[in-house]
Amino acid sequence: MSTPTLALCIPAYNASEFLPRLLRSAADQTIPFDEILVYNDCSTDDTAEVAREYGARVIGGDVNVGCSTGKNRLADATTCDWIHFHDADDELFPNFVESARKWMTRGDDAPDIVLFSYEERWDDNGELLGIRSFDDEALMADPIAYTIKQQINPFLGLYRRSSFLDAGGYDLDPNVLYNEDVAFHCKMARAGLTFRADPSVTVINHRVRDSMSQANGAKCARAHFHVLKKAAERSGPKYYPIVAEKLWANAGVAGSFLDWETADDAVRLAVELNGRVPAETAGSTAFRAVATLAPRRALRLREQFVRRLRPQLR
Repeated sequence: MSTPTLALCIPAYNASEFLPRLLRSAADQTIPFDEILVYNDCSTDDTAEVAREYGARVIGGDVNVGCSTGKNRLADATTCDWIHFHDADDELFPNFVESARKWMTRGDDAPDIVLFSYEERWDDNGELLGIRSFDDEALMADPIAYTIKQQINPFLGLYRRSSFLDAGGYDLDPNVLYNEDVAFHCKMARAGLTFRADPSVTVINHRVRDSMSQANGAKCARAHFHVLKKAAERSGPKYYPIVAEKLWANAGVAGSFLDWETADDAVRLAVELNGRVPAETAGSTAFRAVATLAPRRALRLREQFVRRLRPQLR
């Protein structure tokens, strides 16, 4: 049996400032990647030149297509058995490939997706914000439930390429843009892919102040609503209570941006799915009591309370 191969796949748009750090970390692996590819999404800077300077193979198109399509095209372009997607502004520890190979070489016992632990740091000063890990037992027991509940990003993942392609890759529905990574992992779980978690810390996620997600909070909340709506439609009644709980949380986030259309849509769907306010929903007993009778009114009253008495939260 031949040794399985691994490709580092990097979607990039105007990423020349960050690419050297990532590509140096790729070069510093204790075991090298078999291929490094960069999808240059019509950058207006020298992203492509920087990538080639560091030895990456560059592909691209004539029209800016966005990160999700870029990842699908990277997966199509490589011939490696396994793929790892990485954002251009993040970084790898030297043990990533070594840790990945322990899973890749397990043969038929290898899962389709492995999630590694990672550090979160502020990009501007390197301050450690925390280390995030995933629950291996919960992932094995019910990946559909886990991917609905948890935010999972691809920069920490290892993916069997054939399974990724068979499941259709990233969801290109424009409604899930800004929450496409959650949509992707939910889609993979619904397709029956197997998941495992590895506690090894292999990645640094550099948090950039005023990033796209931070600057587009309302759009992220709206996209998450659509991800949850798809989860309700395609995962089955077993998952209605889990989706409803997440919808209540989503309504609160949308309300914090005064996007009452999304908040109302989320609450309406939550009530249809579960018929009650989950006990786990954030808020006081009084909020849950009002929300049971008048959910839309309860959301607005809570937001008014926060803005008057805890304005620092907004």
